[in-house]
Amino acid sequence: MSALPAKGVVTELRARGYAVLPTPRCVELGGGGVRLGGDWRLEAADVPVDGVAVRTLLDGLRDEHGLQLRGGRRGKAIRLAIRPGAVETGTGDPRDQQAYRLEVAADRIELVGNAAAGLFYGVHTLLQLLEGDGRHRLLLPEGTITDWPEYQLRFVHWDTKHHQDRLETLKRFLDWMARFKLNMVSFELEDKFEYPTHPIIGAPGAFTTRQMQKLVRYGLERHIQIVPNVQAPAHMCYVLKHEEFAHLRCDGSNYQICMDEPEARKLIFDMYDDLCQATQGVDLFHVSTDEVYYAGICEKYRKPYNPTNRSLTWVDFVQAAHEHLSKNGRRIIIWVEYPVLAEHVEMLPPGIIDGILSPGKDPAMVAACDARGIRQLAYCPIQGEEKLFPNYFSHVGRDGRRQPGRLADTVEVTCRPSGAGGNPIGTFVAGWDDAGLHNETFWLGWAAMAQGGWAPGAAPIEQTVAEFTEIFYGRGVSDMVELYRQMQDQARFWESSWDRRPSRVRGPGYGYSGGKRPVTRSDWTLLPPALPDPRDLACQPAWQGRYERLLAEAPGKLRENDQLLARLHASLVRA
Repeated sequence: MSALPAKGVVTELRARGYAVLPTPRCVELGGGGVRLGGDWRLEAADVPVDGVAVRTLLDGLRDEHGLQLRGGRRGKAIRLAIRPGAVETGTGDPRDQQAYRLEVAADRIELVGNAAAGLFYGVHTLLQLLEGDGRHRLLLPEGTITDWPEYQLRFVHWDTKHHQDRLETLKRFLDWMARFKLNMVSFELEDKFEYPTHPIIGAPGAFTTRQMQKLVRYGLERHIQIVPNVQAPAHMCYVLKHEEFAHLRCDGSNYQICMDEPEARKLIFDMYDDLCQATQGVDLFHVSTDEVYYAGICEKYRKPYNPTNRSLTWVDFVQAAHEHLSKNGRRIIIWVEYPVLAEHVEMLPPGIIDGILSPGKDPAMVAACDARGIRQLAYCPIQGEEKLFPNYFSHVGRDGRRQPGRLADTVEVTCRPSGAGGNPIGTFVAGWDDAGLHNETFWLGWAAMAQGGWAPGAAPIEQTVAEFTEIFYGRGVSDMVELYRQMQDQARFWESSWDRRPSRVRGPGYGYSGGKRPVTRSDWTLLPPALPDPRDLACQPAWQGRYERLLAEAPGKLRENDQLLARLHASLVRA
């Protein structure tokens, strides 16, 4: 994929005061402006008036501007149309259906999409423009926007391992995804689904099949597919913790299932089938294969435990999963990484998608996937191990080195230089709830990857951040970027205040990516305060030396935190 480099410090639309995210591919502006008002009407001759594109436009005009378009056949008009081939993209693939052209003139606004998806995306561009230039709402710039995405699939990762959002919240997420032209969800459910064939797996209150079907239909109407992401054969403690599955544990550990065990495969494939039934209309299935460190090689099956057997066991599982899910009409996404060896990639089905293409990936593995015809997703985590708030901005890591921040990573991942290897079909932005972060903290990162997935490099990242805050929080809030920086700083200080010590209460881990071996676990803790000696009540301070730096910084950080809370409360009423 080629980058679309920004032509200046800001794009032409931004220079006029508009906030449009993602930045359109091609913008040609005239010198004037067009004001939309109650004297405009809607023409949608070949577009369903009850379809999502028309409803989204009319609802946006009514709810945001108190404006209702009139009827009749004369006068100024917004014309909506779907005409295949109206926008020549030259892509020759499904991206063509996402293309649209928006023309704004003094007496007409014409919006045409190559297909329903393109029209829908064009409506969202129009609604963002109608927020105005910072001085006047409902004022549109004269000109033409011609637009389509650089990447066909634009994934957001929803992680719900340790919490469960309400359906109303997830529908709101889908609405915002639609605004940013994101079209795929990898929904990592674990035990937050009922699994009718094995109901013991589902946690109390887990989503039912009917609830999932309702959510999937809501997404499909907005051209978003909710792709089930099943953690298996590793990260399966949510299943293997139950005694009825204990005999399937690899070496007795509930981290991973024994992949060569026929009953284990049946269990996993039953879970796949349950979720296929709950997500009808979706084309893909995320067969996670995440961190399959041990490849299921235990004392019962394939020996010896070595890199070749690890890789071949993994390949066998992927082949079986592909064959099974193909019968359900699903194309699978997997993580083509350790423990598979590059020499075994040629054994994988060519139609699968590798979910992780990032700058640090082994070039031999990327080349093997290219040779096999395996497409990839340009992968970027916008949160990793950090707690409370993501490291969006430049910061000093625990190792003392300056890090560029995760927003910069979204640019590096999506603006792939020529000859870098790989043939990405989409993007994937990941974030995990097990570190205690709320999904709302991920929206800036999701929006940055929305820009990278639609038009990588078309706008500087600083512009993307500014446009996000204006669109997401409203123009009445002017200091959200600084608030985000302060929240990041406070979160990092909190992290730095803890000691990491070998655990005295948890036993060793089963292994790690290098193999099966006991691994000492670490706990976050603090020294207890010093207690007086019972003989003479003398007290030897324990904290002054060990935590000298933290104690010196704490008063200033407390003041900053008070200021942050005050600014958050002040911004809350303006958002």
